Amino acid sequence: MKELQQKVKEEGVVIAGSVLKVDAFLNHQIDAALMKQVAAHFYDYYKNKGVTKILTIEASGIAPSIMAALAFDVPCLFAKKAIPSTLTEAVYETDIHSYTKNRTSHVVVSQKFLSTDDKVLIIDDFLANGEAALGLYDLVKQAGAECVGVGIVIEKSFQQGADRLKNEGLDVLSLCRIASLEGDKVTLVEEE
Repeated sequence: MKELQQKVKEEGVVIAGSVLKVDAFLNHQIDAALMKQVAAHFYDYYKNKGVTKILTIEASGIAPSIMAALAFDVPCLFAKKAIPSTLTEAVYETDIHSYTKNRTSHVVVSQKFLSTDDKVLIIDDFLANGEAALGLYDLVKQAGAECVGVGIVIEKSFQQGADRLKNEGLDVLSLCRIASLEGDKVTLVEEE
């Protein structure tokens, strides 16, 4: 996706050769028009999979996920990192480690919003080691639902995440694949 790749190259900031900061358009300030295009790509790829629900994790995955949910005309469900007092029903739960934050979060989804009838498309902003997507996949499996794929906005292809997801048999679509952040410069897979 050329528009996304251009944004990553022009506005992405590399930190310490391994972290890509894209808060100007994806995970702090959100470029809604770009997220609409992102959702259209996910829709085009997964439109024949019978998607009934979009699943993500709070908070950075919500923007592309809500736009994808709009494109598919299905609900968007996000795993919560804290159990609010209003969540009184049974939950599916798992632990997810964040590469960027170097922190493990206990996440939950209400059992009333995810069932055996669901065909779930997981969407996330980044794919590094695959922990978030695999944790969300665990929630889908707990519910007895079907995961029809994993849509990723930005993949760090130099890390193991995509391989880990594919080894689980998941259909992964990454819209922007980064080959390297060496020298504090973004190099896309297509540029190698």
